[in-house]
Amino acid sequence: MKDVLEGRRILIVDDEPDILETLAEILDMCLIDTAPDFETAQKFLNKNTYDLAILDIMGVRGYDLLELANERDIPALMLTAHAVSADNLVKSIKGGAQSYLPKDKISDIPIYIRDILEVREKGDSEKGAKWFERLEPYFDKKFGKGWKQKDREFWEIFDRKYHARREEIENMM
Repeated sequence: MKDVLEGRRILIVDDEPDILETLAEILDMCLIDTAPDFETAQKFLNKNTYDLAILDIMGVRGYDLLELANERDIPALMLTAHAVSADNLVKSIKGGAQSYLPKDKISDIPIYIRDILEVREKGDSEKGAKWFERLEPYFDKKFGKGWKQKDREFWEIFDRKYHARREEIENMM
């Protein structure tokens, strides 16, 4: 069976050259364009089409790039080291990011990209939060107990959209 990543066109934007190099190595089955700054990334987004964009938040105006990617219907994964916070997680999701990944989980990035691409191909947005289910224990540990309380209304809506309620599961059986 062919890997869903094989031959995919991906734009990677990060101001750290070692991150660009690491991601290019990890995703060597993909066609990669790399950009070290907002301006270069903007040129790539205006000129090319991509299956996915991996966007750093800090140093490259990641949220502005997220907006551009959304306008071009390019799914985006936010990748960050310095902006790992509950506020940036919520801001990324509200901004239309398909995933939010701390850089210390970079070696797992193919898993999260596959999830995004498979959901997109199947058109099943209800399955779009696999990444969060995988990372929620990490966020719980990183952000501390009760971290969702600050944005409780947001998380209630998020949970309703992406997690089946008990009665829905019972009705499926």
